[in-house]
Formats: sequence, structure tokens, C-alpha cells
Amino acid sequence: MWGITLSLHAACRNFVGLVILRGFLGGWEAVCQPCFVVLTPMWYKREEQSTTAIPGYMMNGLQQIIGGLLAFGFSFIPASSPLKSWQALFMSYGIITVFWGIFVMWWMPDSPMKAHCFSEEDKKLLVERVRSNRTGLQNRKYRKEQVWEAFKDPQGKKVCGFALIQLLTTLPSGGLGAFANIIIKSFGYTTWETQLLQSVTGVLQIITMVTAARIDRRYKHTILAMVAAVVPTIAGTVVLITVPFHPSKKVGLLLAYYVMISFWACSGLALSLVTRNIAGQTKKGVVIASNFVFWATGNSIGPQVFRARDAARYFLALAIILGCFIVLEIVPIMLRTYYIWQNRSRDAKITSGEAGADTAQTHAFEDTTDRIGFLWKFPCFFSGC
Repeated sequence: MWGITLSLHAACRNFVGLVILRGFLGGWEAVCQPCFVVLTPMWYKREEQSTTAIPGYMMNGLQQIIGGLLAFGFSFIPASSPLKSWQALFMSYGIITVFWGIFVMWWMPDSPMKAHCFSEEDKKLLVERVRSNRTGLQNRKYRKEQVWEAFKDPQGKKVCGFALIQLLTTLPSGGLGAFANIIIKSFGYTTWETQLLQSVTGVLQIITMVTAARIDRRYKHTILAMVAAVVPTIAGTVVLITVPFHPSKKVGLLLAYYVMISFWACSGLALSLVTRNIAGQTKKGVVIASNFVFWATGNSIGPQVFRARDAARYFLALAIILGCFIVLEIVPIMLRTYYIWQNRSRDAKITSGEAGADTAQTHAFEDTTDRIGFLWKFPCFFSGC
């Protein structure tokens, strides 16, 4: 449905029709990423989930590459042609999406138990493989107490949780994504050069995410990898705010813009923390939903901070984005501190005999949350936790 709606954009003739289609497009798109986040822990162990979540977000980079090349190619369509370049772009995206959606429906099972390509014995092994996650698999029973726990849990609160991280990453990406071509062109590049240079951002997104995932997998510091990814972004943003836009400085400005791309790794790593650190199917569903509400909110607000009267420097927008990046350095550290405190507290209770350790993991598939009992240990990846 998302692909069909995307293709129908080519038939728009006025603003009203475009708004209606964009509304439907957002509705269909809202289903995809939450489902991806729910499916990941069913197949992969906790230590694998950051490296398996990242490839999904790398597709944003691949889209930038393909989209930039398609836009460049379609820009050669004559103005007198009945098919305009923007119509060709929407139709191309839509047709590719429809065929890919059909393939996913046919090939991808929604859980290991429904994977027809495996024998019953293999399915049991797949389930046992993720027992150590202690996050369960599928449970469709609604538990009201888990809803309240999700909102009371410091992980889910706006002040120091996943939802705020999503807002702080998508507000800049929403604005930069919408105005990227305008910003790059304002450095002094032509329209055709801008379309090709925009494709490079996709390559850099992929490189950044692969690097972050490898660092996380090797050194086992997910949150520190997130914090490190934002440092170059802050430096690049400061350069764009302070250095005048002039053709003589266009190479340096372009490099500063490319450096800003590194923050993209944060969103994927943050969602991998959700799949690893939230137990209880109802609670996880609430946390994931709240994450994507803030994700959509950030993407909606982002383009609005780029005001026409601020072109082409967009000082206000870049200042707001810089503020988001600075806060994005603080929030993960707060979350990390919470994990360390919780882990040490639970270790102390187990040592004192107040709580028992479930070394056999007999309760791993029960629909309990990470705050019930003291058997859960957050994988904050901090030496001495």
C-alpha cells in the first residue's frame, strides 16, 4: 500500500491532493519500522541485535544514493515531455516498493515458529537460541500493569529515555533531509552537482552506521558509541554556523555538512537498546509506540525550523539542531547511569540473598518485565556493571 500511494503522487495536480496522499503515506509508513523493531529480538541474541538493527537503517543511506542518481538522471527529461522528472521519480520509488513488499510478504515469517523453511526441530533450536534474551517471543495478551510500568520506568520518561533520543535525532534529520539540496546548492554548487553530491550523504550514512555497529560489537559500549557518533556532528554544525557561505569556501562547507551525517548512527543503536533492555510484550509495545510517536514528531518539526526568511544560512535552524545534538550527548549518558545503578543494585540483592539468580533461565519466556524480580540485567556494556 505504501508503494501504491507513493506512485499515486505522480498523478497529483494540486496541493490538496498532495496533502491527502502524504497523510496516507505516513499511515502506511508508520507500520514498517515498529514491526522491524518487534521482529528483531525474536531471531537474534542480545549481543547481536545492534549489528542486525543497523542494516535496516543503512537502507536510508542506500535510498539517498539511488535517489540522488535517479534524480540526476531524470533531470535530463525535457521540460516539454508529458512525464515530468518528479513524476518519474515518484513512480520509480513506488514500483520498486510494491515489488519488494510482495517479496517480503511471501518470504519473511513473522516469528521463528512460522518459518516454513525450517523443520520443527530447527524451530525449537531457533527459539532456544534466544532464551538468554529473557524478553520472550510473542504474547498477544494485553497486560494493563505493564502499560503503567512503561510510563513510570525511567527508560521511558521523556527526560532521560528512548523517546527523547528519537526526537533529538529525527528533528535534525527531518530538517536536513528536506533542505539538504538547498543547503548544498547555497555553498555554490549547480543543481546537477547538488544532486550528485547529495548521493554521497548516503554513502557516508552507511559508512557511519557500519563503523558504529563494529565498534559496538567489538568493544561492547553501545551508549558510548552513540555519544562518540555525535561529536563530529557537533563540529560540522559549528562550522556551518560560523563560516560564511561563499563559493571560495564551498569544499570546506561541503565537508562540514558531510561530517554532520555521523549522528545517524544514534537512532539505530538506540532502537537496539529498546529491543535488548525492555522485557514484557505489552510494555515493549508501549515503549516502541512512544518511540515512534516522538520519531514522527521530530520529522514533522524538523522542516518547520527552516524558515524562508532565514535562507540560505538558516542560522536559527542550525542553532536549534546544534542544541539537539548537545542534549543528545547528555541523555544517553543519563540512561547509561541508570543502567549501571540498576545492575549494581540487583547484583547486590542477589549477593545478599534477597533475590535469587535464575541461572537455568527457566523463566526466560514468561511475559514478565525487566523490573519484576531481580533476574534481569541490563546490557549497558560497562566494565564492572
